[in-house]
Amino acid sequence: MKNQADVFINRELSWIEFNKRVLLTGMEKEYKILDKVKFCSIFSNNLDEFFMVRVASLKAQVEAGITKKSIDGLTPKDQLTKINKEVKNLTNLQENYLNNELNNELKEKGIVLKKYKDLSENERNWCNNYFTSSIFPLLTPLVVDPAHPFPFISNLSLNLAALIRDGEDSKNQFVRVKIPTKNINRFIQIPNEIIQNCDESTYFFISVEDLIGNNINTLFNEMECINYSFFRVTRDADLELKELEADDLLLAVEQSLQKRRLGGDVVRLEVASDMPEKILKLLIESISIQKEYVYFCKSFLGLDDLNQLTKINRDDLKENLLIGKTHPKLKNLDLPSNKNLNSIFHILRKKNILLHHPYDLFRTSVEEFINKAADDPLVMAIKITLYRVSKDSPIIAALMRAAENGKEVMTLVELKARFDEDNNIQWAKQLEQAGIHVVYGIIGFKTHTKIALVVRKEKGRLRNYFHIGTGNYNSNTSKFYTDLGLLSTDPDIASDLLELFNYLSGFSKQRSYKKLLVSPSTMRKKFIFLIKREIKNAEAGKKAAIIAKMNSLVDPEIIQLLYLASDSGVKINLIIRGICCLYPQRKNLSENIKVISIIGHFLEHSRIFWFCNNDDNEVFIGSADWMRRNLDRRIEAVTPIEDYELKSKIYSLLQTYIKDDYFAWIMKEDGSYWKHELDSSDNRSQIELIEKQN
Repeated sequence: MKNQADVFINRELSWIEFNKRVLLTGMEKEYKILDKVKFCSIFSNNLDEFFMVRVASLKAQVEAGITKKSIDGLTPKDQLTKINKEVKNLTNLQENYLNNELNNELKEKGIVLKKYKDLSENERNWCNNYFTSSIFPLLTPLVVDPAHPFPFISNLSLNLAALIRDGEDSKNQFVRVKIPTKNINRFIQIPNEIIQNCDESTYFFISVEDLIGNNINTLFNEMECINYSFFRVTRDADLELKELEADDLLLAVEQSLQKRRLGGDVVRLEVASDMPEKILKLLIESISIQKEYVYFCKSFLGLDDLNQLTKINRDDLKENLLIGKTHPKLKNLDLPSNKNLNSIFHILRKKNILLHHPYDLFRTSVEEFINKAADDPLVMAIKITLYRVSKDSPIIAALMRAAENGKEVMTLVELKARFDEDNNIQWAKQLEQAGIHVVYGIIGFKTHTKIALVVRKEKGRLRNYFHIGTGNYNSNTSKFYTDLGLLSTDPDIASDLLELFNYLSGFSKQRSYKKLLVSPSTMRKKFIFLIKREIKNAEAGKKAAIIAKMNSLVDPEIIQLLYLASDSGVKINLIIRGICCLYPQRKNLSENIKVISIIGHFLEHSRIFWFCNNDDNEVFIGSADWMRRNLDRRIEAVTPIEDYELKSKIYSLLQTYIKDDYFAWIMKEDGSYWKHELDSSDNRSQIELIEKQN
């Protein structure tokens, strides 16, 4: 029997490898400078969430004495040791890049991050006045002494730690000052008129902590600051939710959120690399953290705040991502000549529509579908699942308007969408107040599926129209995530959706569906059947191939089947953006499996599953990855694409990804990744063909 580590890649280490690709992508010369800054910020934001959830979970397991091994044979303690080593290597790489190449290129392009010590007298006077008027009133120094215990340090907050000497008794005291980054910009822009010989297109910034640190003595009358430094903590932020014991799920999630705000255990302490030993020792003791989880930073703490710089209004410094157009079949919706013939419902009765966002505008397709349903007097009911919704959502507004228009509206709001819980709670309350029937799904399962159903009365009978997507009903993220969606009236799929909505609202125990693959009931079984059929076809000398695109591939049963398929001669192409626990191209294991990861300007979010079936192709899109959680612990829906024209479009799209030689990272047999060397700066990505095709 093979060693588990030779068969499976550790999911946490694979995630770190993914985040490494994000960082390295931003370091490529071909990217514009503010796009490089964006990738650097995303890398840090990803890392924060990784520590808050994944590292926190592993630490909790170690503290509970749990030694259960991962699929690759590592204990929680083993994983934490490897994680710390890998992450420290990557953060060192990021900081060296930021302090040298990125900082120099920012200066060349007219974006200067100034240090207080390098300011001219004019600049310093302006900054000091800004501190006095706009920052000083927000600061609250907290001393630590027998009467004042060490203060609570909130998650991801930026803090100043100082040693203050009282002139009267010469005793040093520890003081903590929270940097108010939520109420003030992290990087404060110095007006151009203050800078001598300044070009209008140049931007000058100073970090808020640098300004506070250099004005620290103004906080302590008749006392002297001996030393100061900066630190940041990351806490366990995963919700502990006991659904089965909850009488009111909404209240239970609200209470759990309150606990998160109060803070879980500290899982990482980031400190400035030059932090004085005395301050560091006091922090480690007061926060109760092991030294291996202390990260010494040679650059800014909390580099996700670099995202602020991407808002600089210089189009020449960043890629224009707002490129979408209205889908060709939806272009004539607003023509006044014949509204019945130009309505979205008339169009869908004639033809299914495959949407590819952001190339097909979300606003003029999915939002238009819900908007028209809200206002159409023939529409009787709207049902929809909401997972992550934008704060100013037009879809929410349309649902409320539909309720006002007397339609039956049912929404499932997933309260447990991680880090969107608070936003979803507020939406759930507003929807209920608008008279909408709001449900929260099935106890013990997170509802992750993206489905919408519209019931319309036509010629005395009801007809169902629907949308099934791979991404959220979120107007903002639809501009930056690649996702697919199907608009259709297929009666079998519509019937399945009606059953699924009844299941979600608690009025059905549906376990079988005509066409939809639904987890946790039918999806795993169907995918296993489809893979096994390819194996049988290969063994019988028939055509056999699998192409699958998803965010993550983790499920051990699916991976083992893919290895078996490879051994049987099935050609397998996997397009996995993030975690991949499968080894490709290994002799006697996966010689027929190729894996690529696409990291580009858009977040690759669509899930596509294509099975050759001896040239009688079966194709599916939906919300699920091949992970245990998606197949066994979530409500997911994957729909078949049966229209020949749409299947052909999806196959062409998959081939475009497979042939990409610009954004694609190729996975090697040892689990690492490499990228094609570009022959010239004119060599553009195959992915860019997608826009032209649409």
